[in-house]
Amino acid sequence: MQDEGKIRVVIDTNVFVSSFFGGNPRRIIDLWNKGNLTLCLSKVILDEYVRVFGRIGLLNEDEFEEILSLFSLRYNISFTNDTPDIKVIDQDPDDDKFIECAVALKAQVIVTGDNHILSLRQYADIEILSPYEFLKKYGRE
Repeated sequence: MQDEGKIRVVIDTNVFVSSFFGGNPRRIIDLWNKGNLTLCLSKVILDEYVRVFGRIGLLNEDEFEEILSLFSLRYNISFTNDTPDIKVIDQDPDDDKFIECAVALKAQVIVTGDNHILSLRQYADIEILSPYEFLKKYGRE
C-alpha cells in the first residue's frame, strides 16, 4: 500500500494503550485510522501491544478488534521483521525496539510518553516527541 506524502510514525505502547482512554493519544490513533499517517511496526512492537492489551483486559474490546483487523489488512502500516541492533537507552534497553523499528522503516517520528526515550529528543534524523508535541507539529484533521 502506497504511503507517499504521509508521515511515518512509530507509536510507543504507552501511547497506543492510552488511546483507549481518549486525549491526545486517541487523536493520534484517529489520524492513523483516517489515513493521515503510516504506522511503522516491527514484530516485537506488535507482540508487546498484544501482550499489554491482554494484561490490562482490552483484548475483548470492540475497538481493539477493529485495530487488529486494521493490522491484519496492513492498513496504513509499514511492517518489518528485520531491525538493526541499536543500543541507546541504557535506563531501559527494552525501549530500544522503538528506535530499531524507526531506523529500519525510515520513520520520521517516534511518539512516546516514556521519559527514557523522550530524553533523547532525536536519533539520527528521527524526531522523538510526546503526543502533545506530535499533534502540535503534525496534527491535522
